[in-house]
Amino acid sequence: MVINKYHNKKKNKKPIISPGIKLLLIILLIPISISVYTLVILTWHHISSLPIFQNLSQSEVEKLQADFDLQIPEEYIPIYVSAAEDYNIPWTLLAAHHRVETRFSTMESLVSPVGAEGHMQFMPCTFVGWSHPSCNGLGQGDIPDSEKTDPKIINRYGGYGVDANGDGVADPFDIEDAIYSAANYLSKSGASEGNLKKAIFNYNHNEQYVDDILRYYNQYEALSDDLLQTVFYEQ
Repeated sequence: MVINKYHNKKKNKKPIISPGIKLLLIILLIPISISVYTLVILTWHHISSLPIFQNLSQSEVEKLQADFDLQIPEEYIPIYVSAAEDYNIPWTLLAAHHRVETRFSTMESLVSPVGAEGHMQFMPCTFVGWSHPSCNGLGQGDIPDSEKTDPKIINRYGGYGVDANGDGVADPFDIEDAIYSAANYLSKSGASEGNLKKAIFNYNHNEQYVDDILRYYNQYEALSDDLLQTVFYEQ
């Protein structure tokens, strides 16, 4: 009998919270949860903008370039260095040209109003060669697309285009080809002999352009060793 009474009491025991109350609590908790979540996100967004958190999220290369108006993208530095070694010029000169020509390839279009093309802004006749039959004037020429990127055609007409990645195409819109081509041009224009001003002026016949390139070149040169140390030895 004692056992039966116990089972009867257990069977008739009512839940502490009724289903209706549970539903009401769930309904009330939903907006509270959303509010807390939003508050946390907004708070973190504000805190993460503080300098101490920004420094934590920056790479060492970005920290070194904190005073630059536009930082050199880290992924381009090995390409500059490799091309510079092949053509015996400073890698920082290539970085300076890339900065001035297309803001490190961030321009909306990589074709200028006068027809200069690609990451390093080559006129087609300079890239393919001025001895091409269609080349005259500013150098836009009337070169078929099939010839513009053909290393054999470029070699035939004395152009500066380079197939840097060995894919059989010398393309000013390919970042490696463009940088190697610029290195080739600057080297043959005097940069490999230390005559930077002459080489820069040949790239663009404008004194202000020369001054702009040299300004960035000197800025990058000042941090060259630190940048290379960080990129190549602390990865």
